[in-house]
Amino acid sequence: MEAIYLENCQVGLTFKSRSYHLTEEEAISFAEKYDPQPFHLDKSAAENSFFKQLCASGWLVTAIMMKLMVESIPFKHGDIGAGVTLNWTKPVYPGDDLHIEGKITDFKASKSKPDRGIAFVSVKVINQEDDVVLENESKVVVFAKDKDFS
Repeated sequence: MEAIYLENCQVGLTFKSRSYHLTEEEAISFAEKYDPQPFHLDKSAAENSFFKQLCASGWLVTAIMMKLMVESIPFKHGDIGAGVTLNWTKPVYPGDDLHIEGKITDFKASKSKPDRGIAFVSVKVINQEDDVVLENESKVVVFAKDKDFS
């Protein structure tokens, strides 16, 4: 896919990422550092929780989504966020294979800064069972092709 600039950003543009395999080690390591809840850290504690098994932090799933977005959507000047709405719709477990599917749903050129606009991007994180585990609506700054940041 060619690089996306202000000049060629189109509503309806779709993308799909590669698959990402989530390991137990990664889920626990992330939880130890950033989301130390028992159902993310300990199998026994998780069995006695709402989830009934060890599950990944939603924040880890969000970080994986971001990685896959950056790899999959070629915004030339980066995926510079201007706002986001997240919905975690199903738990993610170690061993799950995740990918994203997304689409540019709207685009607004800036009236005050003609070298940029905002792309509205809808992304779904999907597991190996085709279950949507996270829904995301992002606003992303898109710059003109000749924008120079030096």
